[in-house]
Amino acid sequence: MRVINQTRGTTLMEQGGHARNLWTRTLGLMGRAGLPPGGGLVLDPGGSIHTCFMRFPLDVVFLDRRGKVLRVIERMPPWRVSPIVWGTRYVLELPPGTIAATGTVAGDTVELVR
Repeated sequence: MRVINQTRGTTLMEQGGHARNLWTRTLGLMGRAGLPPGGGLVLDPGGSIHTCFMRFPLDVVFLDRRGKVLRVIERMPPWRVSPIVWGTRYVLELPPGTIAATGTVAGDTVELVR
């Protein structure tokens, strides 16, 4: 799956996974040593995340069902729980630095390309 920030003309994720059931959303990225540049995971549906049992920080983007960015969290460290972001449909878990590199901010429009 690719994820493109239509507002900025940048790519958030070149090749990533799509977690669409309880098991894959719960497991998420646990057990991995990190994410490669351009990698990531789309959680569907989502509303909040945790980084328990993670070994690396994440950039996190919360999207509504139309792809509008509701909130971003840069470099969320391991062993944290995000706030609940009401109206979220998709949560992007991305390598740290992705949000800054792409200029992504709340209000941008993002497209998920399967």
